[in-house]
Amino acid sequence: MYDSNIMRAPGSQASSIRSYSLFGESSPFPDVLHCETIAARSMLHSWELASHRHSRLHQLLLLRTGRGMAWLEAGSMALGRHTLVNIPVGDVHAFSFSPGTQGWVLSLPDELLAQQLANEPRLRQTLARAAAIPLKGDFATGLISLFSSLWAAYGEDDIPGRSLVLLGLGTAVLGLAGKALAEASEPVGGSASSRVLRNFEALLEKKFASAWRVRDYAKALGVTPTHLSRVARSATGLPVSRLVDARRMREARRLLAYTTASVAAIGELLGFDDPAHFSRVFSRTCGCSPRAFRASVTQLT
Repeated sequence: MYDSNIMRAPGSQASSIRSYSLFGESSPFPDVLHCETIAARSMLHSWELASHRHSRLHQLLLLRTGRGMAWLEAGSMALGRHTLVNIPVGDVHAFSFSPGTQGWVLSLPDELLAQQLANEPRLRQTLARAAAIPLKGDFATGLISLFSSLWAAYGEDDIPGRSLVLLGLGTAVLGLAGKALAEASEPVGGSASSRVLRNFEALLEKKFASAWRVRDYAKALGVTPTHLSRVARSATGLPVSRLVDARRMREARRLLAYTTASVAAIGELLGFDDPAHFSRVFSRTCGCSPRAFRASVTQLT
């Protein structure tokens, strides 16, 4: 399915990979999610979107008609009618579309994704891997209908209940897309590895606010730290420590955005004894300091 030698991704020779909120934009969008047509942004860039990543957005893209190429971290793939593309947070990707290609792009903040998938560890594992798959039958019909309804609702700025409608439709797209991706994917690792990962994810939800280290999670799961790290990297491409930091920082962003607790207090709630250490981890993971993040969110409200 994938071939890393088909074509070179647009912008792949750039000195550094750009990180955007949405492609070509640096400021976050002030909405519960974002939905747009493929053409809306692609036409502005001659139907080519150079290699880039989104540090806090998960994206799902659906081609209704037309064709193109996708360059994902797993390799490159030709895109055709009814192709679904899954792009996890932080994954580098690029696209080239034939002029006139039709379809939609759904962008979900990672905090919303974490909330909606809190009780779906298997679906969270599936969506953590970049993929592009052709859709058939009910999957194609259902996702086209949901995306079409979501795009229409997104454009209704002054309709009462708009946020609830967007959240409902966005969650439905996420669920059906995840199911399609799960059915199309090969199992990652053996069944024992899958159980270890599911148990780790469940344990992480309980203990992320503690000061637990990799060895603590491994001990609680009855495996060695090396084995746990191997399983995590195989499934997600990230070490256990990065997964733990990412979960803690998602909670930190939620607390910074929706509470008045001080930065030091939030760090302490998440198991950081040293406020400076908390700020360093937050800055490394999120690309800005906790105070800068809170200020940016406040400006949007």
